[in-house]
Amino acid sequence: MDIDVEALKKRFNIIGNAPMLIHALRTAAQVASTDVSVLILGESGTGKEVFSKIIHQLSHRKNYPFIAVNCGAIPEGTIDSELFGHEKGAFTGAVESRKGYFETANGGTIFLDEIGEMPLMTQARLLRVLENGEFIRVGSSKIQKTNVRIVAATNVMLTQAIEKKQFREDLYYRLNTVPLYIPPLRQRGEDIIELFRYFAYEFALKHNRTTALRLEEDAKPILLKYTWKGNVRELRNIVEQMTILVPDNHVSAEVLSQYLDANSIKNTPVSGLPSLATDNSNSKDFYTEREILYKVLFDLKKDVNDLKKVVSQLLQNRTDIPTANIPNLFLKTKDISTSLTDADTFHDFSIIEQEAQPVQEESLSLEQKEIATIIAALKKHHHNRRKAAQELGISERTLYRKIKQYNLDE
Repeated sequence: MDIDVEALKKRFNIIGNAPMLIHALRTAAQVASTDVSVLILGESGTGKEVFSKIIHQLSHRKNYPFIAVNCGAIPEGTIDSELFGHEKGAFTGAVESRKGYFETANGGTIFLDEIGEMPLMTQARLLRVLENGEFIRVGSSKIQKTNVRIVAATNVMLTQAIEKKQFREDLYYRLNTVPLYIPPLRQRGEDIIELFRYFAYEFALKHNRTTALRLEEDAKPILLKYTWKGNVRELRNIVEQMTILVPDNHVSAEVLSQYLDANSIKNTPVSGLPSLATDNSNSKDFYTEREILYKVLFDLKKDVNDLKKVVSQLLQNRTDIPTANIPNLFLKTKDISTSLTDADTFHDFSIIEQEAQPVQEESLSLEQKEIATIIAALKKHHHNRRKAAQELGISERTLYRKIKQYNLDE
């Protein structure tokens, strides 16, 4: 599937070029055309609802309703009525029958934010909707049908909630058909500077300022080192404050520090995936530190095994692919992640080397197999690199880089 990321960013007003953000955009675009459930993972303020709208707008349901529901904001006693509706007299105050969100959004998409806050009894009702599209209004015995696509989101670790009997395991696996990870702002590097400038111009217009905030060079490292616990939402609020309060519009390191929490300026690198040197299993950041990496690792392992089978069969039937003098470089799992996936997306897999089982050397190295697969795809499509990249399931940019890396130019 050929995805124009720049067009997506322009259409949905997405600012930034961080690899993990681009990966999230590609994933959202790829899954949109299907009806599978999506679980969006990310901290508060990262833009999970924006991605749910992207999925809806790119789907065949785009002309039907989109309803966003914050499960943590609805009292436990009324959430069933809000989601599934109720009959007249079902409870005190139910003076008339009312449709719920699942009935109103029939044909469209429901975004369930903070899904981890949903009560267990409501989770059971939701599971029934996911399994067969059926629900019952509160106070009724009549089964009704709905055709709704569910996109859920969480900023907490649902597997811990499952262990504590606070979240249904069967519902988790139903929702988690396709996980979509939105990176926190602190992992997006130079995107922070770009977002600052964007918001500066936005608020200059909003508050009738003749000039926008100007970020001085000495202030940039502070922006990049700040932890941004509130993510994009926090950055936006701070820029608006400074637009109103900074008299000369010049934001130096000294000025910026007055608006930031000194205890939230970190000393760790801002690029790449977070370090796993400490156990953060009790924090909301846990998704960004272990569970996401594990899923990537397991998916990667499956891809590697599939690739081994395909290339082995290919080489058994081909004699014109050179393999004798190819260096055996890709024996570490870290290198596997770089060679078999888009290196622009995931590039820090130090945890894998610690916890994965040792990789046994085989007669045919992974690098050899990758080269053979690329050569086969190029020959099949008469060196049309775009078609070859599509068949290989990688971006054209990645294919160009691989061709240059292995000296495969004609």
